[in-house]
Amino acid sequence: MNGFGGFLLRRAAGTLITLLAVSVLVYVVFYATPGNVAQITCGPRCSPEQVHQVAAQLRLDDPLYLRYFHFLEGLFVGQDYSTGTSVEHCAVPCLGLSYQSDQQVMTLLLAKLPVSLSLVAGAMVLWLVIGVGTGVLSAWRRGRLSERVLTVLTLAGWATPVFVLGLVLMIVVCGELQLLPFPQYVRFGDDPEQWAWNLLLPWLSLALIEAAAFARLTRSAMLETLAEDHIRTFRAYGVGERAIVGRHALRGALAPVIALNANNVGSAIGGAVLTETLFGLPGIGQELVHAVKVVDLPVVVGMVLVVAFFVVIANAVADILYALADRRVVLA
Repeated sequence: MNGFGGFLLRRAAGTLITLLAVSVLVYVVFYATPGNVAQITCGPRCSPEQVHQVAAQLRLDDPLYLRYFHFLEGLFVGQDYSTGTSVEHCAVPCLGLSYQSDQQVMTLLLAKLPVSLSLVAGAMVLWLVIGVGTGVLSAWRRGRLSERVLTVLTLAGWATPVFVLGLVLMIVVCGELQLLPFPQYVRFGDDPEQWAWNLLLPWLSLALIEAAAFARLTRSAMLETLAEDHIRTFRAYGVGERAIVGRHALRGALAPVIALNANNVGSAIGGAVLTETLFGLPGIGQELVHAVKVVDLPVVVGMVLVVAFFVVIANAVADILYALADRRVVLA
């Protein structure tokens, strides 16, 4: 099929195939590796009866393809789990039960996901504003002192680990200057203002690191665009430099920024573990760390699948936005 509709169908089909491949990979890595999977999943303190129950729930005696089919069945249809005294239905999409708390993994995820999404969404706005703005200014002021200062700051931000930057911000802003209280997560529905104030430092910690990559990419793309023939034509016709930079050059430089932002949004959800741990935010990062410590495989698998889902979807959205910014992509 030709046109934008055909492009969307191809990207949708590619996204579904990628998600299916990710689910196969995750299942094989965690449930089809050598060793006593039931013992690992249940934990070191489980009795033989509990290990046997876990083995029955995971259908470890079935062939591998049947076990994976039941895994997919839980995602698309749901499953029933025996809790010993009763049967609990796990609704779609079922990622299984935690063997530490007997809670549904999806319930745990839904409780933690708003925290991580709040962190990533706020940081994304900041890293786009700071990164793209810095990159445009560096390209516009090329060869001047301000451009050199911005380049040094960008490289320093790129080289600083997020936990170091976050710790410095807490010591300086919360401790020495006392401009903000130490972050303590407040739900948006309870108090939007306190929600934003308590997330400001985590946003900055995550955003300043990511902004450095956007600044360097935007600067390179802007310099390349400003050197093209149509930009020289605009200058020859007397178009102002601000109009050239803001209207024409920036639009041509946005395509790689869109692609990078998609990768960063997806990876930031999984990579927010350090930020959430440092600031004590009860998101999926902290839950993943806890699940790894207690070897709660259903929770680990669920977290990995959710993070992979966001990475794949973010890249699919980036492809669509990329095509809207440059219609030549549709014809490629």
